[in-house]
Amino acid sequence: MCRSLWFFLVFFGFFSCENPPEKNSTKKKFFPSQTLYNTSVIQRDSGNIILSLKAPVIEKYEYIDSPYTEVKKGFYLEYFDKKNPKIPGKVWAGYAILYDKKNLYHAKNHVKIRTSEGTTFTTKSIFWDKNTNRMYTKDTVYVEDKDGNHLVGTNGMEADDHFMEYKFYNNRGSFLPDKVGE
Repeated sequence: MCRSLWFFLVFFGFFSCENPPEKNSTKKKFFPSQTLYNTSVIQRDSGNIILSLKAPVIEKYEYIDSPYTEVKKGFYLEYFDKKNPKIPGKVWAGYAILYDKKNLYHAKNHVKIRTSEGTTFTTKSIFWDKNTNRMYTKDTVYVEDKDGNHLVGTNGMEADDHFMEYKFYNNRGSFLPDKVGE
């Protein structure tokens, strides 16, 4: 009997010290329904490539109230437009998320966009509203064109999704003297 009592004391001594699970725990409560590794996606229209995406990891969360797709380890994207179909525009970012219901993309962490004309936009983050075909940010945007001219939009910018038209907020810049007036 003494041996049985000793066993129960040891047993309850080990297992009774566990903390009960917290109700408001910060642990992740849902998991991706799909996970894609070393992804390469090509989108075509009438046989022509219009988009090419490469990402190390893409996670899709579709069985929740507000479904989204997350690209946690960055991506590289090439897009082709009708104006210049031979040279792609390019986008790099360290992170992206797509809010499925809103059709809203958010890229952040060293976002770099190079148009097919050679203009480069660099910023911390940018949103793309697929419904309105507009891109926007309130972060500082650094722009360099193919001639080496620089422009800084310190309060962000708004642009169409092919960067043919854009508007900067509170901007400043420098232009090379031999290129002004051409």
